[in-house]
Parts: sequence; structure tokens; C-alpha cells
Amino acid sequence: MFTRLRRLLRPGWLALFLSALITPLPAEIRCPPLFSEHMVLQRDQPLPVWGEAAPGETVTVTFAGQTRTTTADPAGRWRVTLDALPASAEPRTLQIQGSNTLAFADVLVGEVWFCSGQSNMEKFFGPRKGQKPVDNHELEVAAAHYPRLRLFQVPHAPLPPPGPALLHWLPCSPEALSQSGFSALAYYFGRQIHQTLGVPVGLIHSSFGGTRIEAWLPDEAFTAPPLRDLPDQPYFAWIAGVQRTELFHSMVEPYAPYALRGFLWYQGETNLMAGNVAAYAEKQAALIAGWRRAWGRPAAPFYGVLLAPMDYSRWEKFPVTDQALPVFWEQQVRAFSPPGTGYAVTTDLVADTHDIHPTNKRDIGLRLAGLALAETYGRADLPARGPTFATMNISGNRIELTFDHAEGLRSRDGQALTGFVISAENQTFLPAQARLEAGKVIVSHERVEKPVAVRFAWHETANPNLINGAGLPAVPFRTDAWPIQYLRSVPAESTPAAK
Repeated sequence: MFTRLRRLLRPGWLALFLSALITPLPAEIRCPPLFSEHMVLQRDQPLPVWGEAAPGETVTVTFAGQTRTTTADPAGRWRVTLDALPASAEPRTLQIQGSNTLAFADVLVGEVWFCSGQSNMEKFFGPRKGQKPVDNHELEVAAAHYPRLRLFQVPHAPLPPPGPALLHWLPCSPEALSQSGFSALAYYFGRQIHQTLGVPVGLIHSSFGGTRIEAWLPDEAFTAPPLRDLPDQPYFAWIAGVQRTELFHSMVEPYAPYALRGFLWYQGETNLMAGNVAAYAEKQAALIAGWRRAWGRPAAPFYGVLLAPMDYSRWEKFPVTDQALPVFWEQQVRAFSPPGTGYAVTTDLVADTHDIHPTNKRDIGLRLAGLALAETYGRADLPARGPTFATMNISGNRIELTFDHAEGLRSRDGQALTGFVISAENQTFLPAQARLEAGKVIVSHERVEKPVAVRFAWHETANPNLINGAGLPAVPFRTDAWPIQYLRSVPAESTPAAK
């Protein structure tokens, strides 16, 4: 069963299968499903157009006054590249001609983003088995009339026969959102980009709930350091048959090199629930590099979401302590700190910490959009990041902390600052008194005369109140590198410190 599935999901077989879904005759010109009516092409970038035809067949592509001609290679593959175009909301037709003619109408030019992850990215607006609906879902869906925001929904693999709402670009409408089961988070992101920039936006949504990051990694990630040198671990997944690299080949690779601006990613719960924490930063970095390489864009923007607070340690089936999620946040922050990356913090957005699917997807989408607008599109006037730990200074019995992105630093609710703990060299942390003083946070405890370390929001259900003037929450952090016991019944000294 799994061998047959892996054969089906290999890139060549998958491309052929996807193409056959569009035009079943093997001698005809055909394209991947991303080329359909209502598509959005990425502005200001060269535009690859590709597909299959009879070996040696002449193929001509015409769009927006450009014409490119090529010949299919001996394997029947062909590809041309159109010159970069400015944004345009004018509906135009992309025509591909050979022994037959494909004509894709209502093509716009704007911004394209690839949105992926597991169930919190996948989560639709309405109720689903085991999940509550997204906040205000009925009103939000009813108001979703944005014809220049286009949606492309990728189904799970192995692929079912595509319906009208799958593997096809749809102008955004209440019907399109409902029929496709499109990601609420991705929709909120795309709507904000569309409304702010005033250009067409295309969203490719390719997620699969219950899957580990390893399933989304390319093969080469496991053949080079550092992942090659990691000890083998039993593969844990909620979805039977979804093994490492499977989803990269079936739900990511077939959509490259379709021109796009960047990527959104919300995943990690399944890795955390398995206690697979220590090397997540390396895996995330390998995923970012692998996806950028697949698209040939080594600096493409890549934005992620820090996992939402949840009481993982209260679930007997998860082998983790209440420290596992903060260590996981630390891993995520490391992976999403290099240039061209960023992350949204969620510690203030969870109403029920016993629910792994928080219902506030709007604010997460808006925070990701804020990152993109500020750091990808140059809108420096728009808020993007919350207070981020910068420096620590020990002064007597108190510790002074400074933060980046700290303009207007304040308490969200007007109460004393929460979420800080402090320790002396004995590594025993106590709840700290924290106050703002001249743009710094001053942390102390009457029983800690010689403090050496501070942690903030260092608990799986953390909901601290430190924010900046834009209302964005501070990023969880710690100033120490002491070993942390994040797995149950494992001595602290045998558990790797997260650095």
C-alpha cells in the first residue's frame, strides 16, 4: 500500500496525474492545474509557463502582448518564461497553442502566496468534526465578496477526483470559500494584502492536518547535515501512511516553479505532541531552504506562526511537560529569525487552552499580513513585530531588560506586568515583580538577592500582558541556557538544552 502510494506521489508521476485531470488525451498540450481561468500571475517577476505535449511538438504561449514559442523535449516536457509584468486587474486571456489550444480567461496580475502547514492553517471557517467554528464565521463568510482575491485549494494526497472547488482558481466569494473549505487564516492574510496594496492577490492553500514537518521536507534535507546526523526516531503521525517527504512531493513540489512572492507556514503541533522538540529549528530551516530552492528563489519571504498556548502536559497521550511548548517556541524563533523570515506570536489570542484549534484566526492572519506589508512590501508605517528581548543588565537585586520593537511599551490591561519569573544561580525560578521604568522592564523578587536569569511567558498556557504601542504581544524568551526537562520521566541532565 505505502509503496504504491510513494510511487504515485513521485514528482513525475504526480505531474502526469495532475495533468491528466485537466486534459486526458496524452498527445494534447496540457498544463498543471495552476494554469486555469481566474488565475493570478505574480507581478514584477519572470513568469514560467510549462506543461506536456507530444515530443517535438511546437508550443506557443501568448499573454499580455507577449508571445513565446518552444518545442517539447523527447520526454514531452516544455516550458517558456514570460517577461515580468506590472500588477493589473484587467481580465486577460493566457493562450497556449499547439495541436490543440488552451485558453485561460480572466487572468489577473498581482501578488501570489503559498500557504501551508497542518490543521491550524487548514482550518476552515465553519464547524468540523472535533473543531469549533472560527469566530464570527457566518458573518465573515457572508461578507467575502472579493472577486480580485483568488483562491486555489489543494486537496490531500492521494488525490480524489477534482471538483469545481479543488485544483482550480476561484474568485473569492461566500460560495467559493464554503465549497472549497478554504483556510480561514490564509483568507484573512490575503484579504488584508489585497485591501492594503490595492492589487489582485492569489492564494495557493496546501495543508494537511495531523502531519509532522518531516513529511513536508524534500529528500535532500535528510542527506546532508544537520538532519543526516540526527539519531533515528520512530515516526509519529496521526495520519496513517503520511511519511517523511511524502507531502513535499505531492502537495508542494508540483506547484513549483509557479511564480509567487512568498510562503506562509503554521505547523508543529504533531511534532510537539510526540515530544519531537530538540531539532525542530534545524528541520524548519531545512524546510525554508528546500522550498526556496524548489522555486529558485533563495530569498523568498517565509513567515510562520508560533504555536498557540495549550495544556499539552495535561493530556496523558502526550509525553511532554509544561515546559515543552516554551522550548518549542524557542526553536521556532531561532528558525524564523534570519533575514527574509518572521513569525506571529499568539499568546494573547487563545480563549480555551484545552483546544488545539484556537478559533481566532483573524488576528493571526492580520499579524502575518503585517509582517509581509512591513518587511516584504516596505510599508514601514505599519506595525509588524511585538517586543523582542534585546539585553539584560543585572543591577544589585534586580534585572533590567530592554526590548526591540518596543515603541509604546505597556501593559495590555493596565495591570502589573505578568509572565516574568526570576532565578538566582540555584536555577529555582520564582514569580517576579515586573514594572516599566524609562522604557525598560525591571524584574525582581524579594527572596532573590542575586538574580542571574529571567524567563518570560515560559509556560505552555502563558497569557502575559506586555505589549507595544501597536498592541502586539512580547515574544516568549529566556536569558539562561540551563537544561530543561520537557519530556516526562526523563532526567533533566539527559534532556538537551534548547539554545
